[in-house]
Amino acid sequence: MNKKKHRNTVLYLSHGGGPMPLFADEAHKELIETLQKVTSIIKKPSAIIVISAHWEESIATITQNDSPDLIYDYSGFPEQAYNINYPVKGSPYLTEKILLSLNNKKLNAELNNKRGFDHGVFVPLKIMYPDADIPCVQLSLVNSLDPKTHIRIGEALGALEQDNILIIGSGFSFHNMKAFFDPVTTESQYKNELFESWLINTCSNKALNEMERADLFNKWENAPCARYCHPREEHLLPLHVCYGATKSACSHVFELTILNKKSSMYLWYYE
Repeated sequence: MNKKKHRNTVLYLSHGGGPMPLFADEAHKELIETLQKVTSIIKKPSAIIVISAHWEESIATITQNDSPDLIYDYSGFPEQAYNINYPVKGSPYLTEKILLSLNNKKLNAELNNKRGFDHGVFVPLKIMYPDADIPCVQLSLVNSLDPKTHIRIGEALGALEQDNILIIGSGFSFHNMKAFFDPVTTESQYKNELFESWLINTCSNKALNEMERADLFNKWENAPCARYCHPREEHLLPLHVCYGATKSACSHVFELTILNKKSSMYLWYYE
């Protein structure tokens, strides 16, 4: 095992519906338990990088704030959802290192010193690290939604020379908004489970070589029921970034149910 390749921990998580995981919502019980389990497995990181499904720019963009605000980018929730506090610090030093690594991979990138953290960042982090004592930087998706581009972004993150970083891809392994509100049927459940099986195999099957695995990620639309589970792929692409950062099968698969849908999370952690 090449330990240098895996010196940083990488996690793809399904972050659930808006702020609901923070209010002990029963439909997010397994999500909360899984994120807490992850923090019991891994070493506490010195810094965190989050790629959230809820930020897209024309080029890869990195937060530069030392004290980022929170963005309550949801609607229709109780007042307490708009008073959530997570006073985590940014890391301008890490931001500059990410920018340099992206540029070294010939990827266009820029800094943003105004943007705060959206709920794809602060909701899971408040569950995982409630003390808000680990510096955090957010990186945007690229709005072309090109799979290869996001794998290359992950490669740039994987090349960072700083140890003990936690790289988080914050999305949702199932993200069909209409289906969340439709009645569960045998057919919808079958489609959900078929794509999840493909995703689990793609991420964890050690019999695949990395050329094969990358090809599956790049051609994810060919997976069974792919466009049913992801009519738009912004919640899946953080996983492509995670894969690019690791270029290997994951070490842990977490299968769970969120909002009555089969979902999954993937961890790359090698002690």
